Amino acid sequence: MFIGSRSARAIFLLILMCAFVVTARPSQDQHLDQEFQAAVAQYDSGHYAEAAAKLEALLQQVPESFEVHELLGLVYSAESQDANANTHLEKAVRLNPRSAPARTNLAANLVRLGKIDRAGEQFKKAAELEPQNFDTNHNLGEFYVQSKKIADAVPFLERAERIDPSSYDNGYDLSLAYLVSGRLADARRQIQDLLKQKNTAELHNLLGEVEEKDGKFVEAANEYELAAHADPSESNLFDWGSELLLHRTLGPAIEVFQGAAQRYPASQRLAIGLGMALYAHGNYDDAVKSLLRAADLNPSDPSCYLFLSRAYDSSPSQADDVIQRFRRFAELQPRNGQALYYYAMSLWKGKRAQDPTLDLQQIETLLKNSIELDPKLAESHLQLGNLYSDQSKYTEAVPEYVRALELDPDLGDAHYRLGQAYVRTGQKGPAQEQLGIYQKLREQHLADIEKQRAEIRQFVYAAKDNPSGKQ
Repeated sequence: MFIGSRSARAIFLLILMCAFVVTARPSQDQHLDQEFQAAVAQYDSGHYAEAAAKLEALLQQVPESFEVHELLGLVYSAESQDANANTHLEKAVRLNPRSAPARTNLAANLVRLGKIDRAGEQFKKAAELEPQNFDTNHNLGEFYVQSKKIADAVPFLERAERIDPSSYDNGYDLSLAYLVSGRLADARRQIQDLLKQKNTAELHNLLGEVEEKDGKFVEAANEYELAAHADPSESNLFDWGSELLLHRTLGPAIEVFQGAAQRYPASQRLAIGLGMALYAHGNYDDAVKSLLRAADLNPSDPSCYLFLSRAYDSSPSQADDVIQRFRRFAELQPRNGQALYYYAMSLWKGKRAQDPTLDLQQIETLLKNSIELDPKLAESHLQLGNLYSDQSKYTEAVPEYVRALELDPDLGDAHYRLGQAYVRTGQKGPAQEQLGIYQKLREQHLADIEKQRAEIRQFVYAAKDNPSGKQ
């Protein structure tokens, strides 16, 4: 957090009071001094409106007072009147450009106003004015962290660490900066040192990230578990379950996600995590149920629908419920090609040829519309080819398979179905070539597994960056 400790703020206020006494007495009566000190007392007590009233009155008599402008800026800042605060904090800096605390206060207010570049300039000037001050170095380092300029943050956080190695906040920021910049050994050492001072869940969670990034998966899972036991927050439980899922420790992952989903029933990402773990474990019916619940928690969020479609492929017994969710998703996002694809496939799988209500024309239209909206959807081309093949329209099927493979050469099913279509159209040479490629992919048996793992990793990392299901 910017600005530094409460003790530093208290010292700064004391300096303001003393400075006002010195500058006011030669030309102003004792009443001005008393009014200013009363305003300070009101500010310290949280009576901001009263403090502001006194300070505004004082400005009528001492309009060029650094101390009055600075304190009035802090008062308005405390009231979240950031625009008003900025007027007075900028004026204070102009009146006393060598005050590092004044520049820091202005910088923090500029951050709240979204004026990031100008805030950075003030943090830098404060650090230049007082290069051996813990607060100025920590504030500039934290500013760089929040601006994702990690390389720039490290030297200032390290300097602050040398000045005050007992600061937990600075130590945490430095650990995070080491992690993001890939200095894993430094991050591990820094966190372990901090844990000796303060054993917190967030430190164990951060150490879990370090171990995960370093490829030490058992150690990572252990740290995430310690964090979740110390603080069973939605985020900590998700991280623990996700680590187990990523490395296919599926039984424990299911247990963690089940308990977490009961504790936080409104968390969509926990419901998705549970669904993925159940699917990977072969519990397809239960996986579908969990993913249906995830879809209901946030119907417009596309995160769960990929995994729902995968689970549905292995468990079509809940067809009506799944079709209803995919129909709703398509209605909510009519310009989303993927949504139309999911809806088409749910209809096709749920109502196979033996069902008299099956409307192949509707499915064909949905697949064509999905391709029109998103021409790079390889799966839509593949399934449109399959739809034509099932109707013995092999000539129409071939270009769809070819296009699917142009977009994704690792689609084993597309190679197989294209080979079959070539056989049906009398093209034996190309047919043998495609069936040979299919056989090689099948023998490798890695593409689908790696694709599934990549999809899980993508979801986990995206959910960590944007925890929309967090309580």
